[in-house]
Amino acid sequence: MTGGNGGNGALPAQANDIATANASANDPKENLNQVINSIQKNLGLIHQLYLTVSSFSAASQAPLLQRLYCILTFNGLITELDNMDKLAEKCNIQVPMEVINLIDDGKNPDEFTRDVINSCIAKNQVTKGKTDGFKALRKNLLEELEQAFPDEVESYREIRAISAAESKRLAQAQSSLPNGDVKVKPEL
Repeated sequence: MTGGNGGNGALPAQANDIATANASANDPKENLNQVINSIQKNLGLIHQLYLTVSSFSAASQAPLLQRLYCILTFNGLITELDNMDKLAEKCNIQVPMEVINLIDDGKNPDEFTRDVINSCIAKNQVTKGKTDGFKALRKNLLEELEQAFPDEVESYREIRAISAAESKRLAQAQSSLPNGDVKVKPEL
């Protein structure tokens, strides 16, 4: 047992992974995919280790040590761990400390996502309430002003209509394409 590729002339998986990593070193999505693939390979090798060690008996110590040596060296767990570390250096992933603390506490990190979403929903409801309050205040003020100053409110509404039409015209002019078509915002 002196080689990891079985002598068939094929590139070892680790060398192949590094060549691919160098080819797409600037693509963050590709870098992340390479790290994920490396993690999956490591998990497979660790599973092999688990299966090997879980069937241990005193009589099978020599074959066990030989199998462990093969998994760690020829199958490349150590090399793959090093490869994963090198690939991970190219990924700029920022994980909030709250997520790491949840994982350390043995909790599901989805709890963090759920809490963040619930917080955003609550803030959105507060903001919507404020917006609705200002709309109601504006409506009431206009009604009161219209009773006291009907001519001025009519002038105000005409100015607002002209201003709204001008704003709409400018928005359409900015969103028109060279062929005369209009860009349409997709509804979310």
